[in-house]
Amino acid sequence: MSDIRPQTHSKPWLKEDFSFFETITLRWADNDAYGHINNAHYYSFFDTAVDAFLMHHALRQLITGQYQTLVVASECRYFSQVSAPGIIRVGVRPGRLGRSSATYEVAVFTDDANEAAAQGLFVHVCVDKQSQRPTETPENFRTALQALVAGR
Repeated sequence: MSDIRPQTHSKPWLKEDFSFFETITLRWADNDAYGHINNAHYYSFFDTAVDAFLMHHALRQLITGQYQTLVVASECRYFSQVSAPGIIRVGVRPGRLGRSSATYEVAVFTDDANEAAAQGLFVHVCVDKQSQRPTETPENFRTALQALVAGR
């Protein structure tokens, strides 16, 4: 995995650069007073999509038991407006893998666009359930995540 943090603000990522997508139905309540999806909702979309990514690749089961993951950072850049009703597809791909952390790159796509309407990062830190202190990511999780990067 790259040790260089991606420039999430430079230009939109492309749909073809993602192999996993979570489909989310937009609700009328997701719109704000300006008629587009409220910016705070994107973080919920990211959380939903990253968890679906982990479950799809049987990674969630590797960070249970004595371990849990906490979201410690997230960011989002917006490129175009999205409005309800409709659906979005949130692409997820592994980013940087640290000793106790995993960064996921996430991007929101509408059906008719190849470029992301919004994109960002979602960072999990692996902690010991008892102490709630960061701990090294389990080796089987690390190996499985690295294999997904190699397969890109």
